[in-house]
Amino acid sequence: MASHLDNQLVVAISSRALFDLEEENKVFEQSDDRAYMRLQLERLEQAAKPGVAFSLVKKLLAFNDANAQRVEVVILSRNDPVSGLRVFRSVQSHDLTVARGVFTRGREPYRYLTPLRANLFLSANSDDVRAALINGFPAATVATHAAQAQQHYPNEVRIAFDGDAVLFSDEAEQVYQSSGLPAFQQHEKDKATVPLPGGPFKPLLAALQRLQQEGTPNMRVRTALVTARSAPAHERAIRTLMDWNIDIDEAMFLGGLPKGEFLREFEPDFFFDDQTGHIESAARHVPSGHVDSGVSNAG
Repeated sequence: MASHLDNQLVVAISSRALFDLEEENKVFEQSDDRAYMRLQLERLEQAAKPGVAFSLVKKLLAFNDANAQRVEVVILSRNDPVSGLRVFRSVQSHDLTVARGVFTRGREPYRYLTPLRANLFLSANSDDVRAALINGFPAATVATHAAQAQQHYPNEVRIAFDGDAVLFSDEAEQVYQSSGLPAFQQHEKDKATVPLPGGPFKPLLAALQRLQQEGTPNMRVRTALVTARSAPAHERAIRTLMDWNIDIDEAMFLGGLPKGEFLREFEPDFFFDDQTGHIESAARHVPSGHVDSGVSNAG
C-alpha cells in the first residue's frame, strides 16, 4: 500500500453509502449509539449487503493492478471505531481492497477530506455532504433507497452527470429560476460560445478523464451528460466541455422529460443531480445521489 495519495483518484465514502446498513441505522435513530454498537458487534461475522454506491467503488478499484495504484477508497464515517470493525470485516468479505478508514463517532467527518485530497465524497448524511460542497469537494447524498446498479458492463465504470449546478455552475439555472424558460433559452443562445464556469463536479470529471487515459486494458470509464436542457441551449454545454478539453461519451438533452427511464437505458453505476425531483425519478432505476448545490437548493 502506497504511503501517499499522490496522483490517485481518491473516493471517501461513508459506511451507509457503501453497504446496506439501513436496518442498523434505524436502531441508532430509535435508541442510542450503544445499542447500535452492540448490534454491529453481534453481526460482526455477518457481512453487510452491498449498498447503493458499492458497484461504483468495486469497479473503480478494478483500475488498480500490479503496476499502479490509480484509485484509493477510504471509509469516512460517523460510525464509532467499534462499529468500524464490522465495516472492515464486510469490506474483506466482499473482496474490496480498502485499507484506510476514519471513524468519528458522530462528529462531522468532512474536515478529513483535505488531508485525503478527496476527489469525491459519498455519504447518506446530507449535512456532511453540504459541508463538503461548501469546502470545495465534489460530494453527494446517496439515495439509500435507490436501485442497485445493473451488471451488464463489468469492464466499464459508467457515471452520469446533470449539467447545471453539477458539472457547470448554476449561472444559467439562475436565469431560468428568475425569468423562465424562454429567457433561459435566449440567454444560452446568446452566450453559446462563452464557456460556463465550472460546477462542483468539474474536478471529478477531469479526474475520471485522467483515469481513463492512464487506465488499463481491462477497465474503462464511460460518462454521460443527462440534462433538462434542449436546443438551442445544448450548444453552450457542448462548447464548454470542449473548452475544458474534456470528452464525454454520451449527451442527453431531454428538454424537461423525466430522466429516470433514460438513465435506466444507460445503466450507470451512479448518477449525480442537484434536483431532488430528478433524483427520485432516477432512483427507481439506478444508483443516485443528490448534489446540494446551486439556486435550486438555496434556502
